[in-house]
Amino acid sequence: MTENDEALIFESLLEFLRQARGFDFTGYKRSSLMRRVRKHMQTHNIDNFGDYLDYLQVRPEEFLPLFNTILINVTSFFRDKDAWNYLQRQVIPRLISDKPLNKPIRVWSAGCASGEEAYTLATILAQALGIEKFRQRVKIYATDVDEEALSQARHASYSTKDLEPIPEEIREQFFEKIDNQYIFRPDLRRSVIFGRHDLVQDAPISRLDLLVCRNTLMYFNAEIQVKILNRFHFALNDTGILFLGKAEMLLTHTNLFTPISLQQRIFRPVIRNERRNRPLTLGSNSGEEANYTLERYNRLRESAFDSVALSQIIVDFNGNLVIANTPARAMFGLNPLDLGRPLQDLEISYRPLELRSYIEEVYRNRTNIVVNDVVRNLRDNQTQYLDVHINLLEDNIGEILGVGITFTDVTRYQELKVELQQANQELETANEELQSSNEELETTNEELQSTNEELETTNEELQSTNEELETMNEELQSTNEELQTINDELRLRTADLNQANAFLNSILGSLKAGVVVVDRQFNTLSWNEEAENLWGLRAEEVKGQSILNLDIGLPVEQLREPIRNCLSEVNRTQELILEAVNRRGRTIQCRIGINPLNGSERECLGAILLMEEVET
Repeated sequence: MTENDEALIFESLLEFLRQARGFDFTGYKRSSLMRRVRKHMQTHNIDNFGDYLDYLQVRPEEFLPLFNTILINVTSFFRDKDAWNYLQRQVIPRLISDKPLNKPIRVWSAGCASGEEAYTLATILAQALGIEKFRQRVKIYATDVDEEALSQARHASYSTKDLEPIPEEIREQFFEKIDNQYIFRPDLRRSVIFGRHDLVQDAPISRLDLLVCRNTLMYFNAEIQVKILNRFHFALNDTGILFLGKAEMLLTHTNLFTPISLQQRIFRPVIRNERRNRPLTLGSNSGEEANYTLERYNRLRESAFDSVALSQIIVDFNGNLVIANTPARAMFGLNPLDLGRPLQDLEISYRPLELRSYIEEVYRNRTNIVVNDVVRNLRDNQTQYLDVHINLLEDNIGEILGVGITFTDVTRYQELKVELQQANQELETANEELQSSNEELETTNEELQSTNEELETTNEELQSTNEELETMNEELQSTNEELQTINDELRLRTADLNQANAFLNSILGSLKAGVVVVDRQFNTLSWNEEAENLWGLRAEEVKGQSILNLDIGLPVEQLREPIRNCLSEVNRTQELILEAVNRRGRTIQCRIGINPLNGSERECLGAILLMEEVET
């Protein structure tokens, strides 16, 4: 097999990975990528890419170890310590001083792997700002494409060996030791948000003060590096900082970044005001500037399409779903793997209406179509009404490219129609209800205005909600673990209490003397079996009753003063002999010993009376 044949088969393998798992490796350096895939193939004794493609198609569990081999997660705390020291001493103080006190500090750790880099940033910023201000102002976004590495990062749990690069005083301040693992402080952990992000395909996090991407760009080819660096430039504020790894240089991208310290790979973005004020024409730009501007326009169009509040999809002339914005994906349950598939294979093609016939009509008549009040049945017996706009898409020379389909939710307007009809009927029958109906309409108009304003801010709120959900998920996991621990402790304590009660009952039952326990108000707490034999009353008959009120053969009134004396001092013991009549009516001499009932703090809680017949 020639090298060209092998390269073609390898491209087929990459295309299969993109279609099957939605992961696009086309921007990675081919030499590095092929070397890593071959290394993984050796573990299965497979020699060529074609056989390995067949192997992948029948074994879906193989994707995870393959991705782990391709996506090298090499990282550590304070990796390249000199660079981190320079960032901490020279860059961070200036970054904080230039930032207004009431403004948040936004940081992005791109390619964070298992999280060491993100937590290193957290310790540096917490030391510079103080713990309280760090919690109030700092938000660190840590992203990677490796879900397994992100899962490890979210746990924030590291071994002693992992923490060797961290000085002892920092380790004690920011980590808690549990068993043999060190856990990053939970109160600071909430400021670090982990999420999956593809630097090539996904939109960048914006309005950043510090962007850290160390030894990640080296895995991409030159074209993709330019694309990513343009996104980094867009993401950073004008006063922001870019921190790269030792293996990465920016000498060919001086129009985007200028070095603060070339040796430590720390850069600042070139001020973009001049570029923003230029006429929006590409013909007058140089080749590199034109590419930059075109890339920026493309990103702007993508972002604008995705942020539209209405649900929109694009279908090309061949009938394939090309793109769907965020509201459309949420409304119809679309996912990234659906992009590129024929529309006829998707549920949206026939529900809530038959789209293909309308699309054919648009192509045939070269006109736009609006279908009003389309009924969509939702769960819980709810009904949604949609206005569907099907618009023809043409290029400058009139060639048909496809159609754009917009779904507008008009459910609220339908409800208003019904309400209005009811109001009109009420107006016909009663003049007095006119004022009430007008007030309802005014309220409805206010709600519509409020709804319109809320829709304008939904895009930003969705991002915040996603971050909060990630945090809540972690807190719920922690709460579940704590509840499990509490349940285990309660189970153990219940078993101990049952055993103690059984033990106490056995002791009381084995005594040959009557045992009566009273509290400080002389109420009976315990009455053993021998006491029943002496006086003829069962425990359930006397429990909670004052011993001084019991009608038994014992002159109980004579017990008042001895019990009171016993209660007055914790260690005072009383003993007396009284003439009594037992349950059989026989006169006996009864010896009564009175001892204090002490609590855990040596507090006297009551008295214990031991009663036995004195043999004459």
